[in-house]
Amino acid sequence: MRRDEFTEIRAFLEVAKERSFTRAASKLGVTRSALSHTVSALEERLGIRLLSRTTRDVAPTAAGTRLVESIQPHFESIAAGISALGALRDRPSGLVRLVCPDDAAELVFRSRLPAFLRDYPDITVEIIVDNGFTNIVERQFDAGVRLGEAIARDMVAVRLGPDVSYAVVGSPDYFAGRVMPTTPQDLTDHNCVNLRLPTSGALYAWEFEKDGSEFSVRVEGQLVLSNMEPAIDAALDGVGLAYVPKDLVRRYLDSGELREVLADWMPTFQGYHLYYPSRRHPSPAFSAFVEAFRYRRR
Repeated sequence: MRRDEFTEIRAFLEVAKERSFTRAASKLGVTRSALSHTVSALEERLGIRLLSRTTRDVAPTAAGTRLVESIQPHFESIAAGISALGALRDRPSGLVRLVCPDDAAELVFRSRLPAFLRDYPDITVEIIVDNGFTNIVERQFDAGVRLGEAIARDMVAVRLGPDVSYAVVGSPDYFAGRVMPTTPQDLTDHNCVNLRLPTSGALYAWEFEKDGSEFSVRVEGQLVLSNMEPAIDAALDGVGLAYVPKDLVRRYLDSGELREVLADWMPTFQGYHLYYPSRRHPSPAFSAFVEAFRYRRR
């Protein structure tokens, strides 16, 4: 393959993945116009349109989709082979790309990442915070992070931490003049901070458990958010009740800035897990990352 052909195909794959010339150009370090010219040259050479372009969207045509499916695995193998060369060095090197929800970024990575970066100065870690169910293969992430219950069975799953408990919390100012809920059904009388699920677009139904029975309650309130940290801030500000991982608010519970209710009704979820395709050959850098963050019970 000539160098210009390799460049054209790489450019096309990046645009097809990002569905945007602007974002793809930024990742490739070229101008948007240069990238558009490169892709057009590939289409002209092949004699077929690979991308459907509108003023608002870019998407592969049927021919483009077929080309992506046929050549993308080979490009991934090339990248894996180059990364594997790091094994010949004295220490692992390269890029590790992850996607995770905002609560995992805080609870899993914030306290442990500095030591890892210090121990492996030749490894770069890119963490994208996304609360949706991201397709890690399509977006070329090395791995994703989810609670254990949400991981597909065809993925390799590595536990990163202990089981996770949630809490319903509110501020003393919010509870002033209000009757605290004693059952989940009492939440209908309260202003609750809802969480919008980015993948489905639905509002998250708060989950509860009692005497082995699991159920969900759809709550109502004036505020809808898409991230945990703003929900905690809203609870601290007295806006309403929030349903959040307990470890994220433990310091506020200890200080009295927040109060927990319905503690006897709260379920425990499998802890955060790192997940990645079983068919992917891990690079030395990724293997070092997995071993460093693997949860070891004490």
